[in-house]
Amino acid sequence: MQTSNRLFDDFAKVASGAMNTLGGLREEVETRVRERLERVAADMDLVTREEFDAVRAMATKARSEQEELAGKLARLEAELAEVKAQKAVRGRKLRQEEPAAGGAAGEAAAGPEPDGTAP
Repeated sequence: MQTSNRLFDDFAKVASGAMNTLGGLREEVETRVRERLERVAADMDLVTREEFDAVRAMATKARSEQEELAGKLARLEAELAEVKAQKAVRGRKLRQEEPAAGGAAGEAAAGPEPDGTAP
């Protein structure tokens, strides 16, 4: 029976050596696959997560600044429209007051005609 135990011991050693070899082979295959994938990713000109996050932060900041500027522009346009409206109202009031001043004084104050001649 000693020989059968010895046979099993030898068989166990061979199997153990095969498992170690396969484990090393597995690690080698994983390393090669990882290298190949990294090469493919580099050829595809992909960005890293850090670069993506940095660009995303810049885009978010630019978007918020753009929205802020759009709000300022809307406020300025509203102010401009209000100023134009007030100016138009004042212009109408002045035109209504001119005939009331009337006569020669009103015409003399008006200044020369658009063609450069005196009234």
